[in-house]
Amino acid sequence: MKKLALILFLVCGVFLSSVAQRFVYVDSEYILKHIPEYNSAQKQLDALSDQWQKDVDAKFADIEKLYKAYQADQVLLTDDMRKRREAEIVEKEKQAKEFQRQKFGFEGELFQQRSRLIKPIQERVAKAVQALAEDQQLDVVFDKGSDVTMLYANARLDRSNEVITRLGYKPGTFAK
Repeated sequence: MKKLALILFLVCGVFLSSVAQRFVYVDSEYILKHIPEYNSAQKQLDALSDQWQKDVDAKFADIEKLYKAYQADQVLLTDDMRKRREAEIVEKEKQAKEFQRQKFGFEGELFQQRSRLIKPIQERVAKAVQALAEDQQLDVVFDKGSDVTMLYANARLDRSNEVITRLGYKPGTFAK
């Protein structure tokens, strides 16, 4: 009988402690859209990315032209001339791929620019979320905008607008 009472007490204790926990969520994408610096940074990154992509496309288009010209002239070329043209095409392709890697690769210029422009904004948002959680004595704050799968979220648990307000912005209006 004592074991049954102890088990019942433990189960009730676990149940009551889980009920007392406070869970809320925020939508980081929604929050970031309300921050003008984020929108500006995103536009800068998009412009850089577009320009660099045009440069990459132009380099590969030049390589394609060289290759087509080589194919057209191939029967008229000596072995030495053919090898030089092939080497030129291969070298230009290597250069184009290296340029592409420098701009878009892991830790390339786009990644570095994104870190420089976006990371400070994300850190401000994280601090605002932490302050909100501490002020409201929350146990867990989920991010609806990240990889966390949320099958259902009651809107009364959404604290995104409070984070926006803590950051000094007005919720509900943002630049597109």
